[in-house]
Amino acid sequence: MMNAVVRPGGLRLVWQEVRHNRLLWLLVFVPVVLVAEHVVHASGQVLFVLSVLAIVPLAALLSHATESVAASTGDAVGGLLNATLGNLTELVIALTALGAGQYMLVKGSIAGAIVTNSLFMLGASLVLGGLRHHTQEFNAATARLQAAMLFIATVALLVPSLVPDEGERAQVFIQELSLVLALLLAATYALGLYFSLKTHKEFFGSARAQEADEGEHEATWPPAVAVAVLAGVTVLVALVSEIFVGSVEVAADALGMSDAFVGFVVVALVGAAAEIASAFSAARKNRLDLSVGIALGSSAQIALFVAPVLVLASYFLGPEPMTLQFWPSAVAMMFLATLTVTLVCSGGRSAWFLGVLLLAVYLTFATALYLLPPRA
Repeated sequence: MMNAVVRPGGLRLVWQEVRHNRLLWLLVFVPVVLVAEHVVHASGQVLFVLSVLAIVPLAALLSHATESVAASTGDAVGGLLNATLGNLTELVIALTALGAGQYMLVKGSIAGAIVTNSLFMLGASLVLGGLRHHTQEFNAATARLQAAMLFIATVALLVPSLVPDEGERAQVFIQELSLVLALLLAATYALGLYFSLKTHKEFFGSARAQEADEGEHEATWPPAVAVAVLAGVTVLVALVSEIFVGSVEVAADALGMSDAFVGFVVVALVGAAAEIASAFSAARKNRLDLSVGIALGSSAQIALFVAPVLVLASYFLGPEPMTLQFWPSAVAMMFLATLTVTLVCSGGRSAWFLGVLLLAVYLTFATALYLLPPRA
């Protein structure tokens, strides 16, 4: 009887969210891209654009469903769910590309997510918050800790790229090294969750308190409805991601983009659309702790969790094991982005011009990658 009462109310909440959130109006492109692929057999360029427009609202819906599930499970489990599923959209897209053997796209999406979240998401948040508030403050200790986690993860991703790629023996060594580093990064991620959710929760108290306050203004969904939406949207993301990955090569050639640029810029921006919107909103409300936590936490999660999962998954899904060996410019971009963010976040105070500096570095990287695409 209780389920019969809850379910209609929960569905109404979902419908209300779709009606009032303009970003979710783009959900109309989900059936459009499926029809364009399977019925109309549209060209690669059209499918690429439609799939991008479809993934953005699905990512937002996935984010809200994850937060609703987490809100009903308590702090520890809820924090674990939010941390683990926060980059689910990027992970599904990367797994689809992995199965198709498009390793340049996968590695581009990893590097791009780290750089985009730490430079673009944080930089734009500082600009938007700084234009409304003269100066803003955030917990410098928390930011430094998250930046340190990101720095360590970036170093681990850098090491395989320093090994000369010469001969079959070198390839075997790089594969073995990547597998060991993937396990090490996954273990570090698990310990980081235990640290942040169990033994030293006070380090993350400010951002978590603001997250709770933010949630007071948004209707959460009942657990059964949230789980159903989470499962259904994940399936849709997988279907649309398959179309997206299949159309990337044609669209990239037509638009003069490399697979690396698509992964570095397009996939990173599309997959993080919901997190970007949340970070921007928090910054404008003078909740910069939350914006910094989303940007740096998501970047560290990509490096510590998503990248290792993709390496391990490649042994089962890909045509051959994927390594953590990136092309030199990607390694430099990830490393310099981490150093830049560490310098900007060291003081605990911000103004809009600091955001401009971060955005300038990001645009420099994106422009260079577009004009001088790396050789696959």
